[in-house]
Amino acid sequence: MTHDGRPLAIFDLDGTLADTAHRQHFLERTPRDWGAFFAAAPEDPPLAEGVRVCLTAAEECEVVYLTGRPERCRKDTVAWLAAQGLPAGAVHMRRNGDRRPARTTKLEVLARLGRQRDVRMLVDDDVLVCLDARRAGFRVVPVTWAAETTGEAMRQAQGEGRT
Repeated sequence: MTHDGRPLAIFDLDGTLADTAHRQHFLERTPRDWGAFFAAAPEDPPLAEGVRVCLTAAEECEVVYLTGRPERCRKDTVAWLAAQGLPAGAVHMRRNGDRRPARTTKLEVLARLGRQRDVRMLVDDDVLVCLDARRAGFRVVPVTWAAETTGEAMRQAQGEGRT
């Protein structure tokens, strides 16, 4: 992977750049309908504040995306990022079938990236990811702009290893 030498600004997607409110109802049923939840992701409206923060960070940093979405969503995810006018950047996704919590999978990627590059910031809405990243020495920008659009089912799902 080539890079431009600038520090990294790492952005989560769901609840940070993408408003998932319209598809969270798929997580409110038992069992949760993960297929439908992720299939609806291309219709996510952007979160204006997240987009603004990302574009501002891109002025000084190379933007990288770190999501709990499974790898099978890559094509739709890359297309969504481009459609929102967000900077091109590496997209790190969860392996298909990996059910470990985001705080585990994301911290593994963060640690790997941090060994290779200067990580200026992680921007994420998952409180547990933010806590663990901060404990690991990363500068964290916790998302405050999407709290009203993140339902309880989504917060629970973040701890279950699917988002």
